[in-house]
Amino acid sequence: MLGMNWTDLDRMAAMIPDGSSVTIHKGDEADVPMALAWAMIKRGLRGLHVVTLPTAAYPVSGMMMDLLIGAGCVDSVETSGISLHELGPAPRFSAAVKSGQLRVIDATCPAVYAGLQAGAKGQPFAPLRGLIGSDVQRHRDDYKIIDNPYLPGDRICLIPAINTDVAIFHAEMADQEGNIWVGRDRDRVLAAHAARLTLVTVERVVEGNFFDDERLSAGLIGAMHVDAVAVAAQGCAPMHIDGSTDMDAVRAYQAAAQSQDGFDQYVAQRLQGVAA
Repeated sequence: MLGMNWTDLDRMAAMIPDGSSVTIHKGDEADVPMALAWAMIKRGLRGLHVVTLPTAAYPVSGMMMDLLIGAGCVDSVETSGISLHELGPAPRFSAAVKSGQLRVIDATCPAVYAGLQAGAKGQPFAPLRGLIGSDVQRHRDDYKIIDNPYLPGDRICLIPAINTDVAIFHAEMADQEGNIWVGRDRDRVLAAHAARLTLVTVERVVEGNFFDDERLSAGLIGAMHVDAVAVAAQGCAPMHIDGSTDMDAVRAYQAAAQSQDGFDQYVAQRLQGVAA
């Protein structure tokens, strides 16, 4: 398909320019491209602005964000939260916020969704009510309060469209035409439609065309919305494709990342192919 190509992780990481804005998913599905994140760290990406869709508060998404932040890849984030979920704070994120090395643009889950939905539809903004009078709204000069043009005196908040430079995510499978199966998870569809460049890692490639199978066709991102695909078996580890997570692996990361030295050692061992 036009614009789509098959590649590997290192070449895919090289397609992301320094200073890019990037969407990263929340990780309640097996959608976190951890293998690609390691390739991004290996490449030494810098200056990223990350928009979390809508949060990075599940163990593996929080771990991926923490890795990218600790490795110096990220300058700023727009998010409603970053943590390791039930394990508590993400250590390198917390340290970067406290030291002032990371700029955090506060948002809410509905606001991030509204911005991306506007971006995906080619609209300049999306209306949202729930933010009015909140601390988030007061600290976001780009959130504008206006009168509802159809009902004077009815106040609404306008959320500017979010169109990121790059969407990255993992999926279970692609067909040989480059169509991506994501099932019922529409966040990945939204991210692909709102981004200028969409890079996807998949567990495997299967023969045929998913559009020919009515059981699969409703859960697709068409190849026209995908710029590159890389096969990465277990590409969202320590999450498994069935949605389960190796929590011991996340705990091991959390323990190592309590200090920058421990984090650096963890990353060095991982990049050398040694189990951390």
